[in-house]
Amino acid sequence: MTQLRIALLQMDIALGQPEVNQAKAREWVEKAAAAGTDLIVLPEMWNTGYSLQNIKEVADRNGEQTRAMMSELARTYNVNIHAGSVSDLRDGQVYNTTYLFDRKGQVTGTYSKVHLFRLMDEEKYLQGGDRLGEFTVDGVQIGSMICYDLRFPELSRTMVLNGAQALFVPAEWPHPRLNHWRHLQIARAIENQTFVISCNRVGFGGETEFFGHSMVIDPWGEILLEADETEGIHHVTIDLSVVPEIRSRIPIFEDRRPELYK
Repeated sequence: MTQLRIALLQMDIALGQPEVNQAKAREWVEKAAAAGTDLIVLPEMWNTGYSLQNIKEVADRNGEQTRAMMSELARTYNVNIHAGSVSDLRDGQVYNTTYLFDRKGQVTGTYSKVHLFRLMDEEKYLQGGDRLGEFTVDGVQIGSMICYDLRFPELSRTMVLNGAQALFVPAEWPHPRLNHWRHLQIARAIENQTFVISCNRVGFGGETEFFGHSMVIDPWGEILLEADETEGIHHVTIDLSVVPEIRSRIPIFEDRRPELYK
């Protein structure tokens, strides 16, 4: 497959109310699937938001609710689902975890956020992951990060060196750091000659305001889509055949000197 039609679900999230958020996610996935798409992407922690004070009480135990709902939807609508990330309680610890579902509803991979954001006290309530978010969608190798992970160029570069043609970033990225959000994504796209696809939430979580601006950026750093600060489902089609073509024009991977980078 060279073309991938993507739907980004730029949602508001009800803080600490998983039932409310699950109902909305189901409705929006059904709408996106009905419009025709290959891959649906949700934002970070869409099941609970950053309800950290009681996160163990509201988190999804072993991802069971997420897996049951998204598996059913993926199978019913014959669509891949990148389920953003959810607060996921495993062995007494809460992880910020991505689940990826194929068109048959099978979980084809999971990834737990490895870099925990101290400005939002994540390290006090969440456990960091210990592996990369490397998946395959309809035969296309992709990489997945979560929010703060975007600030670590080593992570995205490693996944691209391992074969990723597109990088996905579900997020809860707030004001006042909109410029960081935009420029970091553009930089990751240009330096890795890859697509960067992000899905950010909107609305308020406590006193924190989240600005949306979900984006799709091509390997030249050109913005193919940038949402506003309101809820909405955003569709875009990417042509993956441009990735090797662009890499052949400026052969940065051939010109690397990794022996000097230690």
